[in-house]
Amino acid sequence: MKVLIALLVILLIGLQFRLWFGDGSLQEVSRLRDEARDTQTELIRLRGRNQALQAEVADLKSGLDAIEERARAELGMIDPDETFYQFVREKSTRRTSINNSNNTQGSGVLIDRATGAQ
Repeated sequence: MKVLIALLVILLIGLQFRLWFGDGSLQEVSRLRDEARDTQTELIRLRGRNQALQAEVADLKSGLDAIEERARAELGMIDPDETFYQFVREKSTRRTSINNSNNTQGSGVLIDRATGAQ
């Protein structure tokens, strides 16, 4: 009888060890759940990005407005009937700070000749 109880205790300890630390253990299941959750979050983010890119591609294929907008923003395109005015700030003679004395950037205004709108 003592041998049977000892054998059952050893079997129980072996099964508990496998449950907590072996293949398919609770720790591994928890880790896999966390990994699946992280992968799902990444998948949702990438699907949103893909939808945005697909919308941009469709917009570029369907009309010239998106192409013109990109050309204006990235390449500085100006239509022939528009006039571009650039205002350049003069250098300050009095140096109050380094930022103010080195600020020579200007701002531009685009005026449509046909409508006079900016």
